[in-house]
Amino acid sequence: MAFDFKKEYKEFYMPKNSPGIVMVPSMNYIAVRGTGDPNQEDGEYKQAIGLLYGIAFTIKMSRKGDHRIEGYFDYVVPPLEGFWYMEGMNGIDYAHKENFHWISVIRLPDFVSEDDLRWAVNEATQKKKLDFSKVEFLTVEEGLCVQCMHIGPYDDEPATVAMMHEFMEKKGYELDISDKRLHHEIYLSDARKVAPDKLKTVIRHPIRKTDN
Repeated sequence: MAFDFKKEYKEFYMPKNSPGIVMVPSMNYIAVRGTGDPNQEDGEYKQAIGLLYGIAFTIKMSRKGDHRIEGYFDYVVPPLEGFWYMEGMNGIDYAHKENFHWISVIRLPDFVSEDDLRWAVNEATQKKKLDFSKVEFLTVEEGLCVQCMHIGPYDDEPATVAMMHEFMEKKGYELDISDKRLHHEIYLSDARKVAPDKLKTVIRHPIRKTDN
């Protein structure tokens, strides 16, 4: 049976729909950076998702070709995730999506190296006749965070975020968003197939102990 990150690491992918504190270890991703409204038809964000999945499945299916990845085991491609920020803001303004900066990512199994990613970019470029040069290898160590499962439309996330922040403050923590520690979302639903009120999204914010 293929290894499924969501099932094996439920504390990171399947939290309750009430806030909790979690320590997130270092993880490797394939990533594409960009700006702008993610809802724009044929926009930069949707193109980035296509690039990510093209590389994700090239790596997953490498076992059927000539490229051998040391330590490879069969796995389910993890869900799409995103790190989001806006210049000059310590948070997100959902009313002005055109100002978004984002890093769209898909988690990599630990056996995938930067050399393997370079191979996958070259392989996908040749086979699909597309430019995959924007795809990069990214390591993120989020550390201490507050997170919660948000159920419903993306535009309703502020209510869940407010609940998360109230929870962390009661527990003696404060928000620690910076240019290195960002608003993080994990998309467990396909928005093209799931009704907005049933979308499941993990929301995660970096925190630190309050100085007092």
